[in-house]
Amino acid sequence: MLWDDFINSYWRDWRTGDKTKDRDRLEDSEWLTSWLSAHGLPAIPDPDSAQLHELKKLRGCLFDAVREIVDGKEPALLPERLNPYMAAGPVMRRAATDEEGRIKVALLPLRADWEQVMAEIAASFASALAEKEESRFRICDNPDCLWVYYDDTRNRSKRYCDDKACGNLMKVRRFRARKKAEQ
Repeated sequence: MLWDDFINSYWRDWRTGDKTKDRDRLEDSEWLTSWLSAHGLPAIPDPDSAQLHELKKLRGCLFDAVREIVDGKEPALLPERLNPYMAAGPVMRRAATDEEGRIKVALLPLRADWEQVMAEIAASFASALAEKEESRFRICDNPDCLWVYYDDTRNRSKRYCDDKACGNLMKVRRFRARKKAEQ
């Protein structure tokens, strides 16, 4: 999903928690190009410093909202925080047919710039809140990771962004802590 990939653009060293290894992928031109392409967004020049500041501000806003949701709180003034981003990215409606020949309405961006990208991110998050179960929004239980994801498991018990990475790491940490406590 666009919104969670965007939030997770701040990469943390999930294995060791070494803050010196953290990377902000919004500052990585190759990652930005790949990310835009993966989400069907237009290829645009790298953001300037003001645009980068706004992108980071939006990412922080979305992460804070997810944290509030995970903590069982209602995100404060969320529409008021998202609407300015969405208003800055106007769209045009166009009727089209899908693969089965049914009519659908497509929303086409009027511009290809970072304001439009932020509008798409904000709209993606707002749509997720409207269409999905908020109780399935998660932040990885590995305190060194904090990856944001949507729990789509049947029993809603997913605790880690990746059971083979963070899940195994945390299992080993718990095992070692128990063994140390027993000695």
